[in-house]
Amino acid sequence: MPKPESFPIEKIFVPTKQKKAIKPEIVGEIAESILDIGQQDPISVRHDGDRLVLVEGLHRLEACKALGETTIIGVLVPAELAQHKPLLSESPEVEAERIKMARLKKLRLEKEAAEASTAAMKSVNATEAPLTRPTKGVRNNPKVSLGRTAKSTPKTLSDWITQQKHNGGRY
Repeated sequence: MPKPESFPIEKIFVPTKQKKAIKPEIVGEIAESILDIGQQDPISVRHDGDRLVLVEGLHRLEACKALGETTIIGVLVPAELAQHKPLLSESPEVEAERIKMARLKKLRLEKEAAEASTAAMKSVNATEAPLTRPTKGVRNNPKVSLGRTAKSTPKTLSDWITQQKHNGGRY
């Protein structure tokens, strides 16, 4: 583990994304604690050219600035480790919100995929010819006139028997 050392506050750069996470009430509590017992936990910084970039400890840094300190205790971490380390400013609420948003995005994508699949199935079904069996006695011949194929349905039993006799059917 790197050894804590003192860093000048004015050389520490705070990324804009981290600046948005400042909570004044937390800064005030930490400032009071630093006045009472001193800084207990060092901040984490990494080198970026000639400046230092804050990795962890935003509220401690802001509390020291508010107290008028010119230096702060911190540890220098390699850039590779700084990438994988979660920020202190990411509270459990922020992490829970991130998980919730990821779950909502997944559900939205699944819903869109289901709607697209349903629409595709409807378009395929609309383009397919309906599978129907030809009427008995009707040939699949386009030359046959409609008058000969479209027979009227008999209304009575005697009409049906007469129709069957004409067609050569058995009753």
